[in-house]
Amino acid sequence: MTTQSVTLRLLDKADREILKLPRSVKGAIYDFQHKFKNNPGSTGIQLKQLKGHDKLWSARVNDEYRALLLRLADDDWLIVSVKHRKDVYEHLDRLAYSVNRITGGIEYVDLQIVEESVLAARAATAPPAPPVAPAPEPAPPVEPAQAAQVGQPTEPRPALLFAAWTEQQLTDLGVAGPLIPVIQALTTEDQLLGLVDYAPQLTGEVLLALYDKKSFDEVLEQVTAPVAAPEAVDTDDFRAAVERPATIVTTTDEALREALEGEDFGRWKVFLHPTQAKLVNRDYNGPARVGGGPGTGKTIVALHRVKHLVEQLPPGRDKPILLTTFNKNLAADLRSRLLALGGETLLARVEISHVDQLALRIVREAEPGSRKQTIDDNQAVREWRSLLEELDESSWDAEFLQDEWSQVILGQAVTSRTEYFRARRAGRGRTLTRSERADVWQLAERFTQRLDRLGRQTWDQVSERAARLEMQREQRILAIDQQREEAGGLDNIHLQAGSGGWLRYRYRHIVVDEAQDLRPAHWKMLRAMTAHSVNDLFLVGDTHQRIYKNQVTLGSLGINIRGRSSKLSLSYRTTRQILRSALDVLSQETYDDLDGSEETLAGYRSVLSGEVPDLHGCEDWAAERDEIAALIDGWGDIPREQIAICVPTNTMAREAGQTLAEHGIRAVEIGPDGPRGDGGVHIGTMFRFKGLEYQRMIVAGVSDGLIPRDDVNRRRTTDPVRYRREVQQARSLLFVATTRARDSLDIFWHGAPSPFLAPLVATVPA
Repeated sequence: MTTQSVTLRLLDKADREILKLPRSVKGAIYDFQHKFKNNPGSTGIQLKQLKGHDKLWSARVNDEYRALLLRLADDDWLIVSVKHRKDVYEHLDRLAYSVNRITGGIEYVDLQIVEESVLAARAATAPPAPPVAPAPEPAPPVEPAQAAQVGQPTEPRPALLFAAWTEQQLTDLGVAGPLIPVIQALTTEDQLLGLVDYAPQLTGEVLLALYDKKSFDEVLEQVTAPVAAPEAVDTDDFRAAVERPATIVTTTDEALREALEGEDFGRWKVFLHPTQAKLVNRDYNGPARVGGGPGTGKTIVALHRVKHLVEQLPPGRDKPILLTTFNKNLAADLRSRLLALGGETLLARVEISHVDQLALRIVREAEPGSRKQTIDDNQAVREWRSLLEELDESSWDAEFLQDEWSQVILGQAVTSRTEYFRARRAGRGRTLTRSERADVWQLAERFTQRLDRLGRQTWDQVSERAARLEMQREQRILAIDQQREEAGGLDNIHLQAGSGGWLRYRYRHIVVDEAQDLRPAHWKMLRAMTAHSVNDLFLVGDTHQRIYKNQVTLGSLGINIRGRSSKLSLSYRTTRQILRSALDVLSQETYDDLDGSEETLAGYRSVLSGEVPDLHGCEDWAAERDEIAALIDGWGDIPREQIAICVPTNTMAREAGQTLAEHGIRAVEIGPDGPRGDGGVHIGTMFRFKGLEYQRMIVAGVSDGLIPRDDVNRRRTTDPVRYRREVQQARSLLFVATTRARDSLDIFWHGAPSPFLAPLVATVPA
């Protein structure tokens, strides 16, 4: 006898409710779902329909707890809540479930709990009125209208938070209908934040956006429209509703376990926001890009996108998908997260490599005898300085020459003096005469000769060489395709020289994380590594977080993302209070979108709430360090590895670590490959914190002259274009640092604060 398959799903709000239950109940829920799937009609499960509801049923989890389920179809069930048995049958008329007419998703609300927890409980905890002297014998009661006439004061009613919005407007924005009476009674921010904990996700986002003074049209465009169903919604069809991205559910045993464990990254492996799910599962007719502010889940989307692409592959043992990013530390993090998401089976079909490592491998394949030492940008600047000293040349700046060489000469694959004279230098700042270009070209030739003599090469050289090699390889592939077409489709065997393998594109799909920090040569290399086809390149990144000087226009590099750019705007990491401060750091600065247009963070928001950032002005750097140590010492209940100190320079990082050690606090330095140890406070420069997050974040040394540096300020008049570019980079670094915080942010400075802090300092009472 065969058993009919039963589908059991878990609504995302239900998992948050379950996480608050005792551990023994969580285990019972895990056992319950196994039993229910095998036979929901078994006597022990006690499945029964609740009185007054056509779709809501209860089922026994253990002696004390019951699951509430929506019956979507004969053998398709959705867990919407888990309650103690004594609470299941009370107030059945207060349990509301519906299909949202805007998103088409299933929403469930327990109105009794909402009203008790949000309105009644909050009112009960309001501070008592101050005591007053005994009153004389009371006069006869006076009606409010009469009181106004006789001058008797009336008790002012608290202002309603959403009095300006009609029921129809709230409905049009996607607010859950059963909650509208509660919403119209809210009078305090605490009540609002309490309601957000219980409300469906879209309702919470809409209310917070309205509370933050967004207009109806802004909320409609930025919050509601991105999750609206593309087709007309039948609000009676729950079976169709559960399949829409707006109904955030999970069904597999493993996914349920991940959700119930409540680990930091457990939920992201299971639940995706509807806007994220759309981006993950969509087919793109060419390269696509996903932008968004810090903490909006861009990396999560990239990882799920990789999983989705792997699931579409035919069986095999090759690795036709590349997942890449701009440094080794982030690549290692991507590998561990992808392993957590899909296990070894998923990893077996994906190559994970940071982009410079990939370029170096390509070059070494072509030049197996080369053993040059590869140096970074800082080492390259030192080599430029040494060259200028040897030549007794004082009219050129080493940093300018390094940028000109890497961004223009190598960036545009310039190979001759004549080509350099014609090279585009838009946005480079200082204009060069023809004779100055001749001088720069001569110095660049001497510089490359110097590196060759020393057996060294820069990462810019490696990526440029790899790009040329891959572009040549692509040309051979295209030539073969043309020959095949001219031969009427007849196929010949073509072997790649030196490899013995078939000459073909290296990858079917490429996914790029932190796209804003790749060099032009990186993009040319990646473009040549995959055919121009559906779902070829998928890029995620935020130019507001660009921490290097690699500003590119993708269209000019053969990567056309026009019409295939999307943006995430809901932060899952940073509280609303910290987010406001971080956005103030960016001020009115404008940022590109990687394709020649302007990028904005319009609609960037959070449903998380916490304390406003604390600002600390100190007398000197030593006083900063001592105050930081005292602050951390007071956080006795916070794991040390969940605390980080971010500073402008390596020297300041070492000194901060020494001060912590003197106070008995262990510190761990963050190097190029991540934290160099376990169990201590993480300390590093702002460049090291990209992609990381911490419960408590300290950004120190945010002083004028350090952020931005004095030498940047000196360029304000001598090289205004370069000055603006480097000021923008400094702002982005500070923005990245402040948005690493989850719960709290403390900003320290000594002397005068950085001008970037002006909007924050202005709000501090004198």
